[in-house]
Amino acid sequence: MKEEIARVLTMVQEGKIDADKGSELIQVLKEKEEAGSKLVEKPTKYVDKTLKIRVVSAENDNVTVNLPIKLIKVVLMAGHSIAASIPQSEKYVKDLDINLIGDTVSVIIE
Repeated sequence: MKEEIARVLTMVQEGKIDADKGSELIQVLKEKEEAGSKLVEKPTKYVDKTLKIRVVSAENDNVTVNLPIKLIKVVLMAGHSIAASIPQSEKYVKDLDINLIGDTVSVIIE
């Protein structure tokens, strides 16, 4: 916030805005900081968070997908169980640690 106030003061010194407007901007900045400090968020576990994926293409067919971490973990566990029960794919998944993969995803999101 100090940087924003310094910018406002610089603008006043340079004559880009008058002192009244500068005072008004500084007051808004202070109110914004006070409101932000009053908000106390409870810490959330990573499983309560959402993985947000945004794909932007040159052709403007953009896609946004929001996946709850709980869903990702369940799908990973289910997919691993299914793959482990199929003889052809068992060799590929037998050494995978699904819990480690889930924990890694959670660390990336935090």
